[in-house]
Amino acid sequence: MADEMLNDLAELCAQRDSTYALLARLYRVEVDQPLLDGLHATRFPAATGSTKANAGYRALAEYLSNIDERSTTELAVDFARVFIGYGVDSYAAAFPFESVYTSEKRLKMQEARDEVLAIYHAYGLDKSSEWEESEDHVAAELEFMQVLCARTTEALKAGDENKATQLLHTQKNFLEDHLASWTPMMTVDIRRLAKTKFYLGLADLTDGFLAEDEAFLNEVLEGGE
Repeated sequence: MADEMLNDLAELCAQRDSTYALLARLYRVEVDQPLLDGLHATRFPAATGSTKANAGYRALAEYLSNIDERSTTELAVDFARVFIGYGVDSYAAAFPFESVYTSEKRLKMQEARDEVLAIYHAYGLDKSSEWEESEDHVAAELEFMQVLCARTTEALKAGDENKATQLLHTQKNFLEDHLASWTPMMTVDIRRLAKTKFYLGLADLTDGFLAEDEAFLNEVLEGGE
């Protein structure tokens, strides 16, 4: 692959890294004031190539254009409503765990958790001592993709095309086998439960970006064969 193409691919992977980081942060915990201020100052992409991602960014931007001193509380309430829920009904929230959406009884800590944990360990990763949720939480899976994007960028900048290709294959497989296999069901629940345009926008951005990224990985890897 020519140097110019490697540099272009490295730039694209760096952009993917940033988007995965944003998504992971928004799913990890409630939005605090520093993050809200940072998002308010952010210029989101106007055209990504994905209609759904574009709609998600527009919804986020519209919400952020009208924030006030009550917004962090409003978002915290909506986060709890959407992702934590009230009561014991397994359909009471968009519980952000792969196991919930891929196990028959919608339970946490099932086979999906064991699968992703083994993959993380294969890449020398373990969860932080501060992280109390299971490893198949959507934020953890998004962070894994972020780490692989960052490693791919580094490999491309170092001219290590073989390592970059291997990392891209891992991303493609992880996205297909894990994130893309269950997050569309989660985002359906988010849309059912969310009251703010912020979290409705997050659902659209998640669907649009992951679908676009899956297509990107397929195209890059098929083109390199």
